[in-house]
Amino acid sequence: MTQTKKLLTGDEAVARGAWEAGVKVAAAYPGTPSTEILENIAHYDEIYAEWSPNEKVALEVAGNAAIAGVRAIASMKHVGLNVAADPLMTLSYTGIGRGLVIVSADDPGMHSSQNEQDNRYYAKFAKIPMLEPADSQEALDMTMEAFEISETFDTPVLIVLTTRVCHGKSPVIIGERTEVETKPFIRTTAKYVMVPGHARKRHVIVEERSIKLSELSEKIRFNRIIRGKGEIGIITSGVASQYAMEVMPDADFLLLGMTWPLPENLIRTFAASVKKLFVVEELEPYLEEHIRQLGIEVTGKEVFPRCDELNPELVRQGLTGEKPSPSRIPADIPIPVRPPVLCPGCPHRGFFHIVNKNKLYVTGDIGCYTLSVLPPLKAMDTCICMGASISGAIGFSKAFEDQPGKRVIAVLGDSTFMHSGLTGLMDTVYNKSKVITCVLDNRTTAMTGHQEHPGTGFTIKGEPTHAVDIAEVARALGVRHVHVVDPYNLEETDKAVKACMELDEPSVIVAKRACALKCRNQDFALSVVNQAQCKKCGACLKIGCPAIVKKGDVIMVDKGMCYGCGICRQVCPFGAIEAIE
Repeated sequence: MTQTKKLLTGDEAVARGAWEAGVKVAAAYPGTPSTEILENIAHYDEIYAEWSPNEKVALEVAGNAAIAGVRAIASMKHVGLNVAADPLMTLSYTGIGRGLVIVSADDPGMHSSQNEQDNRYYAKFAKIPMLEPADSQEALDMTMEAFEISETFDTPVLIVLTTRVCHGKSPVIIGERTEVETKPFIRTTAKYVMVPGHARKRHVIVEERSIKLSELSEKIRFNRIIRGKGEIGIITSGVASQYAMEVMPDADFLLLGMTWPLPENLIRTFAASVKKLFVVEELEPYLEEHIRQLGIEVTGKEVFPRCDELNPELVRQGLTGEKPSPSRIPADIPIPVRPPVLCPGCPHRGFFHIVNKNKLYVTGDIGCYTLSVLPPLKAMDTCICMGASISGAIGFSKAFEDQPGKRVIAVLGDSTFMHSGLTGLMDTVYNKSKVITCVLDNRTTAMTGHQEHPGTGFTIKGEPTHAVDIAEVARALGVRHVHVVDPYNLEETDKAVKACMELDEPSVIVAKRACALKCRNQDFALSVVNQAQCKKCGACLKIGCPAIVKKGDVIMVDKGMCYGCGICRQVCPFGAIEAIE
């Protein structure tokens, strides 16, 4: 039989694996490095795909589709699994009808995340099996196998990827789709309705299932030994196994692809066959802790870093003690400095200028607007997690009650508002907080690459749909003072902020203007500095627009970068920045 090979990323391979496995429902919330899984699934007509408002909803959609009888998958980044942890823990008890696979894409090194958690612990916590691909082929193979395990053992299956597997490309043998019949849903309240009396009985079944899964882990093909010289033994998983095999090809390897439950007998057998044993893994000593609990001496995190991503040089140093030789150290090639900054023409810039002008404290949220924390804007005081801005502002406002003059504003994006801002806003009304909430509505999920959400009016497949109106939602939740402003209009925005600051009750500002990267064809007039009128006060530099540059003593506008938003023209106190006719 002729095999078809394609070069796929890990995310693309998971999507392909889901399609080949006969998946019919897929749901996700975008988040790096997981976003491309659903974006690729959406290309398959046989699969219903949706961007859900958040990860909890995504898992509930996929989980209940599986209970109802079709194969389903939910994908998210690592912090997203925190949001979805509530249904995850109970879906472990209910089990599934058809296969249910949950993909967590972890982000070692925090390339685009607020923490560096190791989600492998979730599998043990939820008592569900876990697979950990090391490359794109395994990403596809394990996705397909995960559905078989899910249905054989009546359990959700967790697949944990990391950034280098998600975004790295490697050859993959692809196959055809297997159509899987819809399994009739049979009403079984003792299995699917988790009232305490039912849940107590299901917990016993979960524990019995764990024993059976341990037996599977001993023999599954993804847990395998590769023999070397018998001197050095390395137990490893995920992308770390690629680094370890590259650095020490003559060592003995126990490669673990199913990393919960762990194959205790296989580990004992392997450990007894080598003279010195290492564990090579990214982030936490997850494998190491379990192996030590078996009474096995092992070298791990005392020689490998616990923070950030691994790479071959770090693994080499840990295994051999060798310092990287100059020939292996990347050349010091100068590259252009590109500090993180809001884009030219970003509509958020004008809003944060007004926030600073009014000396407000800002509880922020997760999105590209978080970049406002950087100089010269420095317009954000906290950023904890998705949806924490409004509830954080409630806390600040309570703390400021005996400090007159201190006012706080919660700032979050439109997609984040849909994700988890609603409950916080509801709380401001219910508990009579005087928090000002601003939704920076740029009509997209900009941070992760312009995905649709319930407010944009389009689905992931480009189909028109109802667009949720944020201002109307705020009014429906009980907010009496709602302003919709154009953040390019500084006077209008300032007027709205000041009006809200006068109130002793909750208020909402919707700063509505589409992301500049999505609307490059706007017919705006570009800006230019009239050098004869410029007093070099630097007011325009304080808005942090990359298009405004200072060379020596001269301030000018880079026409190649100018978007024409006109914010700089409004902040110049001397009228020295003019529109080009």
